[in-house]
Amino acid sequence: MRKCALVTGASRGLGKAIALNLSKDLGLHILINFASNEAAALETKNLIEVQGGSAELMPFKVEEGAQVEKIIEEWLTNNKDSKIEVLVNNAGITRDNLMVFMEESQFDDVVNVSLKGMYNVTRHLLKHMVRNRYGRIINMASLSGLKGVPGQVNYSAAKGGMIAATKSLAQEIAKRNITVNAIAPGFITSDMTQDLDEEMLKKLVPMNRFGKAEEVADLVSFIASSKASYITGEVININGGIHG
Repeated sequence: MRKCALVTGASRGLGKAIALNLSKDLGLHILINFASNEAAALETKNLIEVQGGSAELMPFKVEEGAQVEKIIEEWLTNNKDSKIEVLVNNAGITRDNLMVFMEESQFDDVVNVSLKGMYNVTRHLLKHMVRNRYGRIINMASLSGLKGVPGQVNYSAAKGGMIAATKSLAQEIAKRNITVNAIAPGFITSDMTQDLDEEMLKKLVPMNRFGKAEEVADLVSFIASSKASYITGEVININGGIHG
């Protein structure tokens, strides 16, 4: 039986690093989800294969529930010799603006991708995991969802909702040997932080630096492994010492 991991938003940034690590560390076949950037997704696939792993592309928009259901159900039907044991809900976007200037579309887009997207993908994999009596669901939250960040009311709402959903779902399915945890990165060097003033912001971090995508990916690999089998319903911070 082939063991697989589905990583949403895996074509670049944190998702790419997570996909590479889950292949290398746990030997999982990686389903690389992406919305539109096929070239970047193919690069992730090639890097996984270069390091001796296996992967395939699974394009869909996480916010489109019918599309998510169709793609996942078709894959499960066509791959009965495979189990999706790990799901990393990583897909997310930012549309930063002060609340007083924030358009409704900026709020809806961010919440629909991060929060509704998590619901859509998780919902359609849960029966599969429950039937197999095993699963690791890892929701990529954010420091923004814990303490709030000015200019990110939409993003904070989405990630805060993800954190609350993580705690509830963990209790629903713990008896089925399925863990659900959230990881909350702080400032991590990636395409989502490329427009930030790193020199200024790193002064807010006790370690005086931004984190690396690979450091977050290492944490994901641990939470996805059998070593973390008694950890569920947790929000694990990885932020260089930022608190409050």
